[in-house]
Amino acid sequence: MKKLCMVLLTFYSMSSLANEIPLIDRMKALDTELFESFNNCQNPKELDKHASFFSPDVEFYHDNGGVTWDRDTMISNTKNNACGVYTRKLVAGSFNVHRIKEFGAITEGVHVFCQNKTKKCEGKADFVIVWRNTNNKWEITRALSYGHRENN
Repeated sequence: MKKLCMVLLTFYSMSSLANEIPLIDRMKALDTELFESFNNCQNPKELDKHASFFSPDVEFYHDNGGVTWDRDTMISNTKNNACGVYTRKLVAGSFNVHRIKEFGAITEGVHVFCQNKTKKCEGKADFVIVWRNTNNKWEITRALSYGHRENN
């Protein structure tokens, strides 16, 4: 009887795990959604969607552009300087995820920004994004884009 209980418990545990989306898949999907909205942010609906990923008190650190301390300023800068000008592409194989116990996750990788007019992808940078998970709503609290360099 004890063995039967252990087997049933094992199957129950496996079935409940099967219903959960692996963290890397969840975060990769969020990264894709985040930057699809960025890549199309000249459309006001997409800009609003892009803004919805960020906490109101998000901190954005950019090695060339400095620090932005809130979502409204960051989205205004995005609208005025990036929307319709640049498209972001994730470098294949560079995406990593790290769980933060009782908070959320960190995503990191390398991305390339391409100019929409020329289609040239000259800029490359590393990124780190800190995501908070509150009641299954993922929100960015910190973002870093650094190590900007030529895309060789």
